[in-house]
This record gives sequence, C-alpha cells and structure tokens, in this order.
Amino acid sequence: MILIADSGSTKTDWALIQPKEGTFNVYHTIGYNPYFIDSEAIYYSLSENLVKNLQADEVTEVYFYGAGCSTSDKVEIVKRALTRTFTKAKHIFVGHDLLGSARALLGNTGGFAAILGTGANTCIYNGESCTHNIDSLGYLLGDEGSGSYIGKKLVRDFMRNRLEPELHARFKERFSIESNEQIFQTLYTTQFPNRYLASFCKFADEYVNHPYIKNKVRDSFRDFFKNLVSKYPDYKNYSFNCVGSVGFVFKDILEEVAISYDMKLGKVIQSPLKDLVDFHLKQAKSSGASQ
Repeated sequence: MILIADSGSTKTDWALIQPKEGTFNVYHTIGYNPYFIDSEAIYYSLSENLVKNLQADEVTEVYFYGAGCSTSDKVEIVKRALTRTFTKAKHIFVGHDLLGSARALLGNTGGFAAILGTGANTCIYNGESCTHNIDSLGYLLGDEGSGSYIGKKLVRDFMRNRLEPELHARFKERFSIESNEQIFQTLYTTQFPNRYLASFCKFADEYVNHPYIKNKVRDSFRDFFKNLVSKYPDYKNYSFNCVGSVGFVFKDILEEVAISYDMKLGKVIQSPLKDLVDFHLKQAKSSGASQ
C-alpha cells in the first residue's frame, strides 16, 4: 500500500492507497512542520493518532509533502520519524509541500503553482521539480496573501479601533476578545502564532461581502502578486494555479487580481490530496507497466 501525506502548518491529510483497486482511505492528524516539531514528537503523534487506524506493516511506500521540508536537515527530522513508524516501507520520500501542490495542480506538465493557505508560497514547475522559487519569508516577514497575512491585517485594525463599530463588535464577539492584552498574550505564548493569526481570516470568510473585508482581501492578494508572483520572469505567460483554503474560498477576488496582472486563472483547489492520489496512482501504473 502507498501512503501519501499533505502536511501544512495546521493539519496533515493522509491517503492510504490500494494501487491494484485504485481505492484509498483518508485520515487526519496535526501538522508536522519540522520548524515547530521534532522527530520524537512526530513519531509519538503518528503512533497515537494514525497508526492505530491502519496496518503500518502493510505500507510499502510513503510520500510525505510538508510545510517546512525545504532543507536536508528539516527533511531528515520528518524522515526519521516516518522510518521509525513504517518499518516495512521500502521507499520513503519527504519533500516540500510546494512540490506536492505543483504535482497536484499540474501533474507532469510544467507551469506556475502557488499555495494560499495558512501560509503562502509560489514556484515555477517543470513537470518534475520546482525550478524557481521566491522565498515567501514566512508569516513574520512575508506570506502575503495568506490566511495569516489577512488575519494580521484584520486583528491589527481591530486593535487600533479602525473597524466600523458594528464590525468591531462582531469581531470582538466572534473571537471572545476582552482586550488587546489578551491578543498579545496569546500571540506571544502560543506554540503556533501563524495559526493564531490565520484564525482571524475566518472572519473575512464570514463577512466577505462587506466592502471593508473585500478590500482587505483584495489588498492582500495585490501584495501577493506585487511582491511574489510578478517577480518571476515571464510570469504572464503562465496560468495561475493554486492550492489552499484561502485561494479557494476567495477565488473570485483572486481571479480579479490575477486578471489585473494579465494572468489567467487556472486550476484552484482547496486541498491537493485527491489530485496527489491520482498522480501517484498513475506513477504506480506507469512503473508497473514498464517492468
């Protein structure tokens, strides 16, 4: 059996594939970003939350696409835990979630791929690997267009009393906020501040038709195109393909901004898992046919 993982900063979606039948089961765990979690913690979480639901000894291949898996040392953190968990697996691959997104969006065809979820990322893909990537710089310095970026804009305006009274009251009630100090306390003590900031983006989803909200989302996507997308050579020659809940939920606004940058909107999906399953099923059938 083949096990595929799409791991973001917040959660991991798993698909256990039966290649001969072409069927798969889906499981969910927390996110395993190696910048925030070590091998021991990953192994423990897998043992408690994943392995109990499947036969680990029957897994022969593992393909893990994860946020933060962009350097050899971070890849090794995840791979060590996977190797320890799936002892009978003959092949374990750990790659960046951007590669997983590109494969889900484009398969074996080259093009432009992006992620707009809790965080943001972009690349040029040649059908096999990501050949050009402009660093999104993470939630502290960049991640324009992402959930954490939009959430940061909203909570900042709330804290500075820049929301109109009715919207301010709704925001305060929605997140049970008593004071700015409460926000600071949570932001600086939580293990995942990027997730905390992204949680405020849910408010944008709920009130997307409000002119203020729509402008904030539009401005965030404009920052994304200005600072990332438009910096790729010949970017206008590609269609804009995107994975992630933020891009999916605000697809109409995203398309509006893409068109303003002379870029046609291509494939936009909320999660890459189903398309990654299709990609690896085709790879498995191709490999079997060639043997």
